Amino acid sequence: MQDFEVAVIGDGLAGSVAALALGRAGRKVALVAPKVERADSRTTALMDQSIRFIDSLGIWDKIAEDSAALSVMQILDGTKRLLRAPPAQFRAADLGLYAFGYNIPNSVLNKVLAEAVASEPNVTRIDASLDTLALTGGLPVLTLGNGDEISAAAVVGADGRASRVREGAGIHVRRWAYPQTAVVLNFAHEIPHGNVSTEFHTETGPFTQVPLPGSRSSLVWVVKPEEAQRLLSLSTAELSSEVERRMQSLLGKVTVEDGAEAWPLSSLMADRFGRDRIALVGETAHVFPPIGAQGLNLSLRDVMALVDLLKDDPLSPVPANLGDRFNRHRRPDVMTRTLGVDLLNRSLLSDFLPMQMARTAGLHLLTAVGPMRNLLMREGIEPGRSLRDFADGIRQSFQRKKTG
Repeated sequence: MQDFEVAVIGDGLAGSVAALALGRAGRKVALVAPKVERADSRTTALMDQSIRFIDSLGIWDKIAEDSAALSVMQILDGTKRLLRAPPAQFRAADLGLYAFGYNIPNSVLNKVLAEAVASEPNVTRIDASLDTLALTGGLPVLTLGNGDEISAAAVVGADGRASRVREGAGIHVRRWAYPQTAVVLNFAHEIPHGNVSTEFHTETGPFTQVPLPGSRSSLVWVVKPEEAQRLLSLSTAELSSEVERRMQSLLGKVTVEDGAEAWPLSSLMADRFGRDRIALVGETAHVFPPIGAQGLNLSLRDVMALVDLLKDDPLSPVPANLGDRFNRHRRPDVMTRTLGVDLLNRSLLSDFLPMQMARTAGLHLLTAVGPMRNLLMREGIEPGRSLRDFADGIRQSFQRKKTG
């Protein structure tokens, strides 16, 4: 039986980053997942905090040239309702940043992460699925699909919505679905995007264009399931015309690329995000609709928290209460983001007039009150940062008065 300090189950984006980061932090890591060839044409928008974390792992330089900056993000009301919200625009320059973050093809992220994990001496890749997880003598013992067994002082569940790790830990989940499907595709366009991402709010959900390198963008178009089927049944030329019309020709002539996909929208939240020596990250712990570029950024904050709990002294043993500490640390962030995205999504679907008034009033405040807009932007790219900056400002002011 092989012994490891940490066993990461699942080699998706969250699991691969977790294995790499823990290995770079000095822990002996096993990355357990069956070898699967991935053809993923989707993209992921990573915010500034996530980019800095990726850079700290030494892989950003290999990703940057295939990414596109998100320097301006704007929200436009694309509904035909009586109460329509005003346009809202957010500029990274207002925070002293060149970009809020960068939009990156998943194929690039997967390739660079796989190469980095393969070259990390502290990470051992095991091409097998997890069969069962049990606690033996207080330590997790994992039986793999190939019959092998490994033990670990801690297990990181990154094996997705149908997680064997979560099941083995006895952690339940709450699931709910939405009457929506996301149509995901990439397209070329006639007018340069200028590093501007535009999100139209429609009666069926957001229509979100995000820049890619060159005169290309990715799109997440949330519609009713029957409309998603209709869109995917169109010819490339017909679908291109539909996208251009929905975008109000902001980027001129549109040419949709092959590979459009449809993903039914649903959410998931684990009752706990850790227990004993087990921690859950990524979609094993939380899933919500693709709104506001929050999904993988939230997952990377899971990994950051886990690394912080384990990196102080790589020579010290993994604490037996790692999962419980991780759960306490992550609960406020995960619950706030999940409930916020859920509320925003439901507000778009609702014909309830007070709900529409609240959404419209909120966007009015954001456009009219600069400090509030800046606060929201800072919270969007790094939760808690604005509160820390505020507390630091008060502390510095107090110290100046004390020494003055």
